[in-house]
Amino acid sequence: MQLRPEQLATHLKQGLAPVYLLWGEETLVAQEAADAIRAAARAGGYVDREVFHAESGFDWGRLGEAASALSLFADRRILELRIPSGKPGDAGSKALTAYTRSLPPDTLLLVICGKLEAAQRRAKWFKALEDAGVSLAAWPIDGRQLPRWIGQRLQRAGLTAEPEAVQMLAERVEGNLLAAAQEVDKLALLYPGGQLDAARVAEAVSDSARFDVFGLVDTVLAGQGERAVRMLAGLQQEGVEPVLVNWALTRELRSLEAMGWALAHGESLAAVQGRFRVWKNRQAVIGQALQRHRLPAWYGFLRRSARIDRIIKGQAAGNPWDELVQLALDLAGRPLGLTEGKTA
Repeated sequence: MQLRPEQLATHLKQGLAPVYLLWGEETLVAQEAADAIRAAARAGGYVDREVFHAESGFDWGRLGEAASALSLFADRRILELRIPSGKPGDAGSKALTAYTRSLPPDTLLLVICGKLEAAQRRAKWFKALEDAGVSLAAWPIDGRQLPRWIGQRLQRAGLTAEPEAVQMLAERVEGNLLAAAQEVDKLALLYPGGQLDAARVAEAVSDSARFDVFGLVDTVLAGQGERAVRMLAGLQQEGVEPVLVNWALTRELRSLEAMGWALAHGESLAAVQGRFRVWKNRQAVIGQALQRHRLPAWYGFLRRSARIDRIIKGQAAGNPWDELVQLALDLAGRPLGLTEGKTA
């Protein structure tokens, strides 16, 4: 069965298929679809999750062994298979086809590929997975479709927007879905449940004092630790909420973790930045950060940003501004501890 991305939420409410095949070049769409499937599976009692990276030299027998093995404590489980090239080869094609002939009970197979050419979509393994469950294509969204996509995302964020406001956002992001999603998230923080007109959008976009948190992010990524500390102190003095600062850092960390994973699995920096549509004026700082830290560090930074979120919400002890200072310094590659400019 084929689904469009906008149909996935309704489908998941009706029940889970045994197989999901996500493919396409629009990274944000594929990533959010995968997140939605995992969340629905967890809600449905799929506790265990095993991830396979089908790259050069991958032993396809591992998929069959996992399918036939009993899950620990008999829990439902997710088998997640990532095929970045979209070319499983002869052995992979046979393994995937065999899997669909005898679907294991209490098991969900999530297959994630990149861009697939028409010939690959006619392959036996592709047809077998599609017939056994659901395939979803993450096609790029062109300029004509983008305002509608932004409007739907604003609505899901609880915002009501006039057509002129939506069009202004579409023109600002120039087809970059990740940038569009970030703009919507910013507006949702500034105007929760509010009405957006063109004036409000223009104000948000041009409000440099309020959005200097994004300058902070690039300062941190560029390795300028002392300057980042001074910027944090300034933001605190201006009354900027720490939740906005932590959100901006966390949003960037999620992207960097995904890019770090791609680098760790053999992709070049240029290819990764191209696939994730990193703006040309940010490629240098993003590249510096990815060279400074390896994949395990990005996992750790994300855990720390999650802890800061709990502190802000009163669910953990600590001072969020102090924690943001330490996180910024570590991201910048500087040692812990300050001699100047520490926030209160």
